[in-house]
Parts: sequence; C-alpha cells; structure tokens
Amino acid sequence: MKICNERFSNALEHIPQKTPPIWFMRQAGRYHSHYQNLKKNYTFEKLCKNPDLAAETALGPINDFDFDVAILFSDILFVLEALGMSLKYDPGPIFGNFIDENNYEELKSPENAIKEMSFQENALLATRDLLPDHKSLIGFVGGPWTVLSYGLGLNKGIQYENNYSNSFVFKVLSEKIIPLIKYNISLQLNAGAEVVMIFDTDAKSISDSENFNNYSKYLYKEIIKEFPKKIGYYSKSPFNNKFFVDELNGDDCLLAGLGVDHQLSMDHWFKEINNGFIQGNFNQESMVKDHDEFKKDFDIYVDHIQSINEKDRAGWVCGLGHGILKDTPEENVHYFIETIRKIFS
Repeated sequence: MKICNERFSNALEHIPQKTPPIWFMRQAGRYHSHYQNLKKNYTFEKLCKNPDLAAETALGPINDFDFDVAILFSDILFVLEALGMSLKYDPGPIFGNFIDENNYEELKSPENAIKEMSFQENALLATRDLLPDHKSLIGFVGGPWTVLSYGLGLNKGIQYENNYSNSFVFKVLSEKIIPLIKYNISLQLNAGAEVVMIFDTDAKSISDSENFNNYSKYLYKEIIKEFPKKIGYYSKSPFNNKFFVDELNGDDCLLAGLGVDHQLSMDHWFKEINNGFIQGNFNQESMVKDHDEFKKDFDIYVDHIQSINEKDRAGWVCGLGHGILKDTPEENVHYFIETIRKIFS
C-alpha cells in the first residue's frame, strides 16, 4: 500500500518537526527544462488532458528536484470550459465570450459539466501510479471568485455594480461556479489527492472588508465544511485572511491549512496560526535573481526562520509566496531545496 510523505502528513497535523515538506505552486511549469522539452511536441491542453502526459509532467519536478509533494498538472479554468465556454491557450487563456445575462441559460448544469472533467481523475490516478511511495499527491481548484472573475471578464475590466453583492454575479457564483468546484474537488479526492488546494488569487478584487468576510463565510459553508480537513486555501494580499485564521484556530476547525504570500513574514503567521498547515512564503521574485543575489535574499529568509523554535514553526510547508516564475534558474531551485533540508535537519 502506498503511503504519503511523512513530513507533509506532520505539517497537516501541525506536528512539530525539524525538516519541513517542500512544494512550489506551478512547480511543473515553464521554468523547468523537463516541461520545456514536453512543450516542443505537445500543446498545454494536451499535456493537461492526456493522463499519461499529465503524469509525466507532474513527475518532472519530483524526479529532478526531489519535491516532497506532486501536484495534479492541470488548470483552474477547465471548469469554465466544462460549463460550455470556449477556451484556448495562446499561450495564456483566451475565451470566445464571457458569461453574461444573455447567455447564462446556455451554460451546462454542474451535474453535466463535471462529466467533462474526467481527464483530471485519470491524470491523478496515472500520477499516483508513477509517484514514489514516500511522496504525497495533492490536487487543486481555482477559488470560486477567481474562476468567476475569468468567467465574467472581471479581470479584463468588465464591471458589475456592487461587485460581490451584485445579484447576477452571485447567481453565477452560487448556481454554477461553486457547485461545479465542489464536484471537481470530490473527483480529485476520490482519485487519490490527499488534499485539494483552493487557489483564489483574484479574491483581492472583492475589495472591501465586509465583502471579504461575507465571501469567506460563504466559501467555508459551501465548500470547506463539505470536505473536512481536506481543503487548503490560498489568496494573495491584500485579501484579508482573518476569517480563515480564526477558523483554523478554533477547536472544531475543518480547514486543512492556509497558503500565505510573502507580504508578511512567516514569524507573523506562526504566531497567528496554531492549527493545520501554513504554506509559504519566500518571495518568488527573488528566485529569478542572479544566483549570488538570490542567495542573499534566501539567507535572510532562512536566518529569520532559524530563530523560531521547532515547536513554534509547527505546520510549516516550505514554499514560495506565489507560483514559481518562468525565468527562474533551475540552479536556484536546487539550491533552495537542498539548503532547506540541510539547515533544517
């Protein structure tokens, strides 16, 4: 029977340990020569939708850099394509049209749309089959607001009055996006993902504290409570994570953990959170620097965390503040992982 990564399991349980597990958002991506070689022969969509190729892509950074955790190779926007939106990548996502009140009724029901996502199930199964026993496997979905932002074109400047409180916006969110994301999470967990991360990078565009709080409560009620201890949540500053921090610290917390960006130190988060995992948060911009300059930033980051005792940094999943950038030298990735393990051992 295959087992998951012990370091990752300890982090999920908030068990103190010397050496943290390591994984990066977008660790299988454009910075990596393995991915670049695959892209010479296959489109991004093919790499995602062919299970064997998705598994080969996901295994690349495990084999080359020895990350503790493999991540489903896919994209957060395929749920919109499953609903019936026209989507292509050239190289970024391009939609034929955005959801509006005129075409809303043409969208598929979430129950039918999830049938279009079976490639993710097969990709996870294929990845787990290739993955060494001592490595963990996680899935991911887009945060509801982030997916909605792409679907409505909010990220392209289309505006709806009152933003989160707009009746049509909330209709799309509650009737299409959240139900389909819930199906998608179930699919991934049933296919072997140990945890599913919600990447809600555009949640900051909700833009005010009251709506941040209302959205967080709604997301917690509709999704996180449905999958106890199986969901991690990540959003970029200036989104206010206070609701999720408070929930993590509660006696009956159902959230598995939080990913945090580099805007606040890990010391801040270790003091704030006493349950679940905390993933982060070296500045991804530092990773692209010349090796000597990168090492200067890295040394400062590590020195700071070394000053925190093992018990107080329980739950730490070592990673970046956001996804690894396409111009990141592989030399820096090797150094980061090898040095973290050497220092914290």
